[in-house]
Amino acid sequence: MPGAKSGFRKWLPLVEYIGLCEAVGLAGAYFTAHAIPTWYASLVKPLFNPPNWLFGPVWTLLYICIGIAGWRIWREPASPHRNQAFKLWWIQLALNAIWAPIFFGAHATLTALIVIVLLDLTVIALLRPAFKTCTVAGALLVPYFAWILFATALNEELWRLNR
Repeated sequence: MPGAKSGFRKWLPLVEYIGLCEAVGLAGAYFTAHAIPTWYASLVKPLFNPPNWLFGPVWTLLYICIGIAGWRIWREPASPHRNQAFKLWWIQLALNAIWAPIFFGAHATLTALIVIVLLDLTVIALLRPAFKTCTVAGALLVPYFAWILFATALNEELWRLNR
């Protein structure tokens, strides 16, 4: 079935982008799962700290959105906006990938705060070229941006309350 094979090839990059983002999430979950019942449980938390069970589903959905956005940017024709969005997409993914090992693995809340602020700035910089490249890609990144701003406030408060 040549049509089925070419159809699979068409969608394979999308699966790879989503898979890559979910792999980043799984790697972070490794550090998170070990720290939640021990170190994280011992922290003084702000009133707006959500229940622990909420983080997994939220991040799973966000990583799907990030993956689709990356794929949508990747498949657009090369242009200055597309190239900038593509570079910034990879930078934000790298910053996202190192945050959990720093926060939950090393228990370095201040260093994690610096990383997540850099992530915020990177996603701010990503939004404009993403929207100019593909409106859908830009729109898919907005919930992620909102969540990481919330995560930044939470990280800051956890650092402040527990230093």
